[in-house]
Amino acid sequence: MKRLHDLWPQLIGFDNLWRAWRQARRGKSRSPGAVAFELALEPELLALQRELAEGSYQPGAYRLFTLYERKPRLIAAAPFRDRVVHHAVMNIIEPPLDRTFIFDSYACRRGKGTHAAVDRYQRWAQRYPYVLKLDIRRYFPSIDHAVLKAKLRRRITDPQVLGSVDISSSPN
Repeated sequence: MKRLHDLWPQLIGFDNLWRAWRQARRGKSRSPGAVAFELALEPELLALQRELAEGSYQPGAYRLFTLYERKPRLIAAAPFRDRVVHHAVMNIIEPPLDRTFIFDSYACRRGKGTHAAVDRYQRWAQRYPYVLKLDIRRYFPSIDHAVLKAKLRRRITDPQVLGSVDISSSPN
């Protein structure tokens, strides 16, 4: 297993923060937080870069609300500025980590998604007559972050990147 190190300079690079801002604003470009951030885009990105580099970055409070789609789901929405940091982290750690995932993992992965999962299911359904369909109730909010962070620590050795994951991973 290849360990990842020296990722911090890439993570806090202005180009990565710019890319992260573009990703964070997709579907959110008219939200008040995104509009305010964009009105002072360069100063905001430079301030974020400075705070990350100095270790003074602190995430804002999550906004909790319930979304009703077939069943109620509790949503914890990060402030827009924190979404930029989330994307900046993912831009750097996702590509090498994605290569370690099993092929049949589809959620939140580039080149995968619902359509790919359905296509794969249909191929399997032609070979096997039985299907197990299940939903783990309230799974996402119950994920043990300590376990996930321990797994990341086995792959990532850059202490600053690990620190950014520690401070930006939980709505608590």
